[in-house]
Amino acid sequence: MKRIPNISTESGRYFLTDRIREEVDFRGTLQSRGVRPPPIQKPVSLDSTIIRLPDPESWAVPQCELQSAIANRESHRRFTADSLSLDELAFLLWSTQGVREELHEAAVLRTVPSAGCRHPFETYLAINRVEGIESGIYRYLPLDHSIVLERDINNLPAYLTAATHGQSFAGQAAVTFIWTVIPTRTEWRYAEASYKVIALDAGHVCQNLYLACEAIGAGTCAIAAYNQTLADDLLGVDGVDEFVIYMAPVGKVSKIR
Repeated sequence: MKRIPNISTESGRYFLTDRIREEVDFRGTLQSRGVRPPPIQKPVSLDSTIIRLPDPESWAVPQCELQSAIANRESHRRFTADSLSLDELAFLLWSTQGVREELHEAAVLRTVPSAGCRHPFETYLAINRVEGIESGIYRYLPLDHSIVLERDINNLPAYLTAATHGQSFAGQAAVTFIWTVIPTRTEWRYAEASYKVIALDAGHVCQNLYLACEAIGAGTCAIAAYNQTLADDLLGVDGVDEFVIYMAPVGKVSKIR
């Protein structure tokens, strides 16, 4: 049996405060020492299958009034058997991690805020039903507004259900967004002060997904309870330098309650 760290209430609450910032010597960070920042996007192999996504100038996505989206936002755990269109998937990805402007190698402005403009996440997609896309595990390439096939998975719905402690709606969704974190991207600038802001950044991303789903007649439900080992293994990440931090199944929802 693996040892579970002894995390007291006091130490857990300390994580939520910002006292750590007063204790970090920022003169010793990798940034301050002149070390080049980690890449802002994981590379892909030359033989990868890359699918270019429709962009905001070409996709067919209805306009959505923001006040209505905020008022109607809720978690959905029941989805229809309908597929998402490629336009809809592109819109959801752009809404959650889309690039607005590349400033330089250490900073990219996106559609969501991130502490120090570090954006430590990679967006993986467990695709079951997206028009024109084979089922499998894909990864979003925000700099290219494309997705790349990472791996084929036999019986993906069952694996998703197992990886989320039996939450079957994860396997029934058209696509499950799975965000990993690469901590070094934030640690490069903030050292030990990174971990609170990484958690805050994850919330920014998922809330945008909730609101964007409202525009396309879809719904989602954020999942923070998952089997870390199974989730990491599903994506093929090492669980140390990159690991799953958040999940959100997405599917079309019935208008009839």
